[in-house]
Amino acid sequence: MATQRDYYEILGVSRNASAEELKSAFRTLARKYHPDVNKEPDAEEKFKEINEAYAVLSDADKRRAYDQFGHAGVNGAGGVPDWSSMDFADIFGEFFGFATGSSRQRQNAPRRGADLSYTAVLTFEEAIFGVDKQIEITRDEVCGTCKGTCAEPGTTPVKCSNCGGRGEVRQVRQTFLGSMVQVATCPNCGGRGEIVSHPCHTCKGRGLERKTVKKTIPIPGGVDTGTQIRLAGEGQPGVNGGPTGNLYMDIKVKDHQFFKRKGNDIVLNLNVNIAQAVLGAELDVPTVDGNAKLNIPAGTQPGKVFTMRGKGSPILRSSGRGDQLVVINVDVPKNLTPDQRKLFEQLAVTLGTEVRPQEKSFLDILKDVLGG
Repeated sequence: MATQRDYYEILGVSRNASAEELKSAFRTLARKYHPDVNKEPDAEEKFKEINEAYAVLSDADKRRAYDQFGHAGVNGAGGVPDWSSMDFADIFGEFFGFATGSSRQRQNAPRRGADLSYTAVLTFEEAIFGVDKQIEITRDEVCGTCKGTCAEPGTTPVKCSNCGGRGEVRQVRQTFLGSMVQVATCPNCGGRGEIVSHPCHTCKGRGLERKTVKKTIPIPGGVDTGTQIRLAGEGQPGVNGGPTGNLYMDIKVKDHQFFKRKGNDIVLNLNVNIAQAVLGAELDVPTVDGNAKLNIPAGTQPGKVFTMRGKGSPILRSSGRGDQLVVINVDVPKNLTPDQRKLFEQLAVTLGTEVRPQEKSFLDILKDVLGG
């Protein structure tokens, strides 16, 4: 008499495995060794062994008896597994097409078209003020010749006699669980439910043509890199009368020579000369709207941040604008004329030679403004 293998060993789990762990192990092994999937000579025997093991271990009373007395405690108590909490379609449906109520969608049922994506590259100014962007996308369009019927003009598709227009055929099969209904795509019509005897010469019977179309998309002001715009109904056409998918436009903004974005604010690093910083000055400062006046007081230090209200980016899907943050950098001259050098030497005498440590460097201040 052959020695019976340990049920826990068969399922590859420990003796204290939970019900969920047992179920997961059984699912995996059932898929692997089902005779309709695995054509190895011993697959059927292994499949029976797996079912016997799970039939015992999935039943609390049988498992207790097995744990206490081994196979002697459950002889003849195998049977079939406890399917009450098992998603049968999840285990076998993808392989065998078993009908399980509403879990299976008919082959020729309406289905939504696929979504498409497009990356739009904008200049800094386009992102700030908005732009009508012309793009080209390649997608399927309803065939202009057959209008989506797939048939040559003058001919009409006929209902498939094999499946009665359902797009699927059903067969009753005997399994270890009893009689099961197997649902499969109709081999005659390929799931369409119709037979096209004379396919359209343009689309070759697809009902669709691959086309590159041009679209002008209004992009609002205030977008930034990472903004996504959804264009409803601009994706792939639906199947069997289903709705069209969407087009998702991802925004990427080019770097600007001077400006940087910080949310809805715009940051500008501005160099002033040492005299302007010491004595104060009225400056013409570039903004996205053109030059604007900025007064800096006497004694302005490197790293000082001035706020120009309302000179930032428009706030997307809202009113108002952010600000422009002007970060001052004092430009120390490297090449002096003799007169300039003489003046600085005179100034140096009056200022003395005291050295004072600075708590924050200009780079630290700039990092604070830019957020890291």
